Amino acid sequence: MIPPKPPARPDKVSLWRYFRLFRQDILSAQPARLYRAWMAEFRTPFFRSYLCNDPALIRLVLNERPDYFPKSDRIREGLNPLLGNSVFVTNGEVWKRQRRIIDPAFEGGRIRETFPQMVAAGQAAVARMQPGVQEIEPEMSHAAADVIFRTLFSIPIEHEIAAEVFDQFRAYQRAQPILNLAAFLPLPRWFPRFHSGRTKRTAARIRGLIRQLTETRAAEIATGVAPDDLATKIMTTADPVTGERFGTEEMIDQVAIFFLAGHETSASALGWALYLLAMAPEVQDRVALEAGVLTEAPDFAVMGKLRFARDVFRETLRLYPPVPMMVRENSCPETLRGRDVAPGAQVVLSPWHLHRHERIWERPDEFDPGRWQTEAGRACGREAFIPFSAGPRVCTGAGFAMVEGPLLLAMLVRAFRFEIVAGRAPVPVAHLTVRAKDGIWLKVTRRG
Repeated sequence: MIPPKPPARPDKVSLWRYFRLFRQDILSAQPARLYRAWMAEFRTPFFRSYLCNDPALIRLVLNERPDYFPKSDRIREGLNPLLGNSVFVTNGEVWKRQRRIIDPAFEGGRIRETFPQMVAAGQAAVARMQPGVQEIEPEMSHAAADVIFRTLFSIPIEHEIAAEVFDQFRAYQRAQPILNLAAFLPLPRWFPRFHSGRTKRTAARIRGLIRQLTETRAAEIATGVAPDDLATKIMTTADPVTGERFGTEEMIDQVAIFFLAGHETSASALGWALYLLAMAPEVQDRVALEAGVLTEAPDFAVMGKLRFARDVFRETLRLYPPVPMMVRENSCPETLRGRDVAPGAQVVLSPWHLHRHERIWERPDEFDPGRWQTEAGRACGREAFIPFSAGPRVCTGAGFAMVEGPLLLAMLVRAFRFEIVAGRAPVPVAHLTVRAKDGIWLKVTRRG
């Protein structure tokens, strides 16, 4: 079964045409040859860009020499109004200190502790779902945001502040393109960054709401009545090297990226997973059968029994990685596959192309959850599967997501059957994450 894939452009277009395509949608702006290339060079008047699909180069950048390939400030430009100085965009010692404080909150034992909140969010999503033809992405965004607020601040999405953050974030998505003009031009720091007034106002409102939650939690911690959730854990953790804790402003930055990364990426993956299951009814029925192990109040051990749901979710992340491209910048002279690369070049790692690479994966465009139980599939997974990045900068919430995704998927499919709608095939495009151009429309019916 071949699910939807965006059209690739011809190999030759003008630079202006490429910029226009890139701003509209990263995926369809790329040439078809990238699904076979080990490396490709792109030239602009201002910088060179190298897209790397060679697993050896990806290991070099992410695992072996990450300090030589910091995150590119060009991608930061478009996200700065909302994310500030969050762990997603920082580099060097600042980033290392932030990760030393954040990582303990997402260790295995802590994920187990947040499991009841994930279950509660899943049950709320099932209760909200209504039969009929509908766009499924908003429902998945609602569910994923609910998970974040319950696990981070112990409040449901219906909480007044949580609900407004969710509404404002949807407005921010509509106002902010994935890249703005500053990403393409060598602008001095003092030069305006071309953010629209709506983008700046929405980002300021979101950060103001997060400030309220953060200051309230700080007061609860001070009086000894704070719930033992992720926010409390992060705010009370001292850097083992410096002894410092996050102040209010830095905690606001971190909560903004937790919400963006934790809610937006999960929503993207869940929406595509349900569409893939709608395209493959026999696979969907197998997930529903496996989900029969779920009780009214399942404990964490049930995740060991949702193996096929996990493979479905993993295959969804392969075909529709929520973050389709990651950009690094080399800080030293490099030689990549025999090409001399000057400092300041953009090194692009593309999960979208790597996960569908014709020289790595068997039947790369086909939806086949069973591949993850074959030796070939597991080998490809080790070499060419990076939905959460890899190395020191691997997403701190990767383990969290691989519990949340299969769990919510199993809970929804246990309760409902999802079917495709004729004439409504979704077209993948890259906004903040990989979404469907006109939404993912499915017919939803209750299971007997």
